[in-house]
Amino acid sequence: MTLNQLADRVVLADPAAVLVGRVFDPDADGPCLVVRRGDELVDITPHGPTSADLLARPDVLDVARHAEGRTWNLHEVVHSTMSGAGGSAHLLAPCDLQVIKAAGVTFVSSMIERVIEERVAGDAARADAIRASLHDIVGTALTVTPGSPEAAAVKQALVEQGLWSQYLEVGIGPDPEIFTKAPVLSAVGVGADVGVLSSSSWNNPEPELVLVAGPDGTAVGATLGNDVNLRDYEGRSALLLGKAKDNNASCAIGPFIRLFDDQFGLTDIATTTITIHVTGNDGFHTEHTGRITDISRPLPTLLAATCGPHHQYPDGFILFTGTSFAPAMDRGEPGMGFTHHDGDIVTIESPHLGLLANTVVKSEAATPWTSGVRTLMHNLATRGLLGTPNGAR
Repeated sequence: MTLNQLADRVVLADPAAVLVGRVFDPDADGPCLVVRRGDELVDITPHGPTSADLLARPDVLDVARHAEGRTWNLHEVVHSTMSGAGGSAHLLAPCDLQVIKAAGVTFVSSMIERVIEERVAGDAARADAIRASLHDIVGTALTVTPGSPEAAAVKQALVEQGLWSQYLEVGIGPDPEIFTKAPVLSAVGVGADVGVLSSSSWNNPEPELVLVAGPDGTAVGATLGNDVNLRDYEGRSALLLGKAKDNNASCAIGPFIRLFDDQFGLTDIATTTITIHVTGNDGFHTEHTGRITDISRPLPTLLAATCGPHHQYPDGFILFTGTSFAPAMDRGEPGMGFTHHDGDIVTIESPHLGLLANTVVKSEAATPWTSGVRTLMHNLATRGLLGTPNGAR
């Protein structure tokens, strides 16, 4: 299957969903803010002009529902995006100036795999043996509430058995892992290539629910994300987390941000499912459906751990909330587990958010990231868009 064959599944069909995003406009040589209305994308850039500005507005829903502007045909833009027609209007990652944060080790299945990575020091060939010995001992013990007295008792028992780990600490301890996933403006959108380092031999996609928060830390919407991960690097040392997580094209977000409203909010998104498919040119295929209800910490807890009196984000933030997908099946030589091959197509889909699809390449071969904050500000200034929008807070 090609990306273009997935185009009709990118946009959430629900006509009541308020979907905002960003489109690269070749005529403006820069990004425009858009909202989906029926079969059209309406340009609402003057009400931004950045995604961060738009989502900080107290009247963002009113703007998204009623603001007028020029239009693009939705289906033409999506098909141009998925076919890689760079000279046409195409979708970008729907965020811009927001800081891209991530919560780690929020699902038990993923937590066990992190412990395995640590114990084998990033050597995939040793993972199966460790997995067999750890899963029953650790997995059945972790039905406790993180940070609770029961969790503290489990910790003590595991310490006495010599099984404690830094990943168990953030998995069931009082403090979740919150880290910076990627620099501002570095995320790629639907249809783009995602990258893994050529030096990595053990890596995987991480399909995640992504919350979008305003400057006050309140979630205003949600989207999908791929927190591409290099298991061998992080397994060698947790201090290599930056190398494992933050590389060229290693963060995909999209396709649109679904704004929360009276009909759909944080409580509703907490019950969604996320399905991932990985399809390779070698005939390999795997899929997994994860339920957000299986997350170990409530979504409001993760938001509060990210932003509050201890840390502020004046431009808002994007929060990856963790993954339940930790592939252990062999792809090739027995005992070596799963790793990406060039050309893999990764699709991440939710019935409430649409579909994010990308092709895997080496980070060194992905399109270089050359357009940062200075480029964006210069472009917006040239277009006469750098003013304080009416209604911004």
